[in-house]
Amino acid sequence: GDSGQATSVEEAGHDEVDFNVPMKNSQTTNNRRTKTVVSSIKFCLDNGAKCVVFMSHLGLSDGIPMPEKYSLEPVAMELKSLLDKDILFLKDCMGAEVEKACANP
Repeated sequence: GDSGQATSVEEAGHDEVDFNVPMKNSQTTNNRRTKTVVSSIKFCLDNGAKCVVFMSHLGLSDGIPMPEKYSLEPVAMELKSLLDKDILFLKDCMGAEVEKACANP
């Protein structure tokens, strides 16, 4: 949904998230978009989800690795702060590291 508020674990699992946030010097400069998903994440975790997985991007890669300036790691650190929970940040969305992380959340 557009509100950032999930009403079921299934809905939250398919909720669209826009983490294309403004950054400067590898730091988020406005966390409004990040804050909008906090209630949905908490809802999922409070209702039995072992983990919540987000995939997003900054810029267009055309299938080639992106420079660090496009990393979403600062967004993950912002979520860690807002949720007061550990966040596992993976630099890619596929491959052995991702499969291992998702096999046992």
